[in-house]
Amino acid sequence: MTSLIIMAGYLSLLVGLGVAANRVFRGTAADYFMASHSIGPVLLMMSLFGTTMTAFALVGSTGEAYRVGIGVYGMLASWSGLVHAGVFFFIGIRLWAIGKRYGYVTQVQYFRARFDSDLLGLILFPILVALVIPYLLIGLLGAGGVVQSLTQGAFPGAFAATNGGLPPWLTGLIISCAVLSYVFFGGLRGAAWANTFQTAVFMLTGLLAFWLISSKLGGLAAASRQVFESHPERLMRGDSVTQLQFFTYFFIPLSVGMFPHVFQHWLTARSAKTFRLSIVMHPIFILIVWAPCVLIGVWATSAALPDGSLIVSPGSPRNTELATMVHTLTTPVIGGLLGAGILAAIMSSLDSQFFCLGTMFTTDIVAHYFGEGRFGDRRRVLLGRIFIVAIVAITYLLSLTEPRQVFPVGVWCFTGFAGLFPLVCAALYWRRCTKAGAIASIAATAGTWALLFRASGYGVDGSYLFLGMLPVATVFTVSLLTLVGVSLVTAAPSEATLHKFFPPANIAAHLPIETAAPATDQGERP
Repeated sequence: MTSLIIMAGYLSLLVGLGVAANRVFRGTAADYFMASHSIGPVLLMMSLFGTTMTAFALVGSTGEAYRVGIGVYGMLASWSGLVHAGVFFFIGIRLWAIGKRYGYVTQVQYFRARFDSDLLGLILFPILVALVIPYLLIGLLGAGGVVQSLTQGAFPGAFAATNGGLPPWLTGLIISCAVLSYVFFGGLRGAAWANTFQTAVFMLTGLLAFWLISSKLGGLAAASRQVFESHPERLMRGDSVTQLQFFTYFFIPLSVGMFPHVFQHWLTARSAKTFRLSIVMHPIFILIVWAPCVLIGVWATSAALPDGSLIVSPGSPRNTELATMVHTLTTPVIGGLLGAGILAAIMSSLDSQFFCLGTMFTTDIVAHYFGEGRFGDRRRVLLGRIFIVAIVAITYLLSLTEPRQVFPVGVWCFTGFAGLFPLVCAALYWRRCTKAGAIASIAATAGTWALLFRASGYGVDGSYLFLGMLPVATVFTVSLLTLVGVSLVTAAPSEATLHKFFPPANIAAHLPIETAAPATDQGERP
């Protein structure tokens, strides 16, 4: 009950934060969906990091390290630290400049204008929504497993099936309502505030839990020595992860370049200089979060109680390894604090994802196809809120189905987004990229992903490989080859489009993006 009370207090604090954000809400659609482009470097850094650190990073990494070993850190944390920073620099800043110059709010808006194609927008919208929903599921599945383990014994008479712990279905409902409340009232500014606060919470509580768990196990050296004596294969890459599989994990972090919620956070930046702190600190923050979680997962393979029984048995419920170690080796107060930290990491992604889907529906479907002039600011905000509620309900209902492991679900979700990365890269840097090439690339990505996902038993086989590689390598390669091949054999983009998105150097030099003004009807800078 102590852990549960602490976590409940934390959720109440977040709801209050949403109400506070609503007090500074200006009532306009631009403020609700884009925070009026007013986010500074610290808020941008914390919100970007918070929205990329999900249950996949905390709960999923611990569980995967428990099953595979310490190589999990190299597979994703090391790659992510380098690749994310590079994507922020080469993709994020350029998209921010274009988005601010022409008033774009969503990815679909940008790609529709870049390739002058409504069809491309119609194809891309459902694919992005379909990929974000599993991403949302990662959060609810992770939260359910964590809270169930940390609250065991709190309700022995009410929830006997979960040993008296709060069942995942109830946790998912509470989390969904809490996130919905501050996103509903605070908009993207409320999400940015919440992400900043939650990022600080889960980093500090994670480090505290790591220190306490390592102390209980006799220190870093003693805990690792115990693993070396009983499961030495967990302290090396080993045969469970081949070299080819290891190196194809490089493609997974590229997915951040196509996350709709990250795109929206990029556009909230006050200026291009705002990105500097995020690019420098993001790899360091990944080290701070991932290293403790992976080590705890490795230690869990050998950590035992005084009677000799393992703290985490091979038959333990999925997604509960981290919470079980915390529940067993720390006090209820620390368990509650870490539970709040894990929920913070989970909700710092859920809020941005829920919000970006509401923004996409309002902007890319309602306003685009029914007319911008037919909907004032108040009605657009209302429509966005209604769609957010619908997505929250759908995601919650899907979370009630058979739970899957967080890590494999996350990898498949990121595989789809990574397959679309060649599209955004070519759109920004390759003048010859055509509408037909973009549409063909999206179709090829979706088709290849669907075939491989089916071959894996719809995600049940978490170790599925294709040609000895992660499926993402195949999806990415097919997407890239299709994009290049079709673009080279189809008509080049119009001169008007190229002039708009690739202005000559002598013109671009006189168009500082720091003070960019909205475009005229002809798509040129005033």
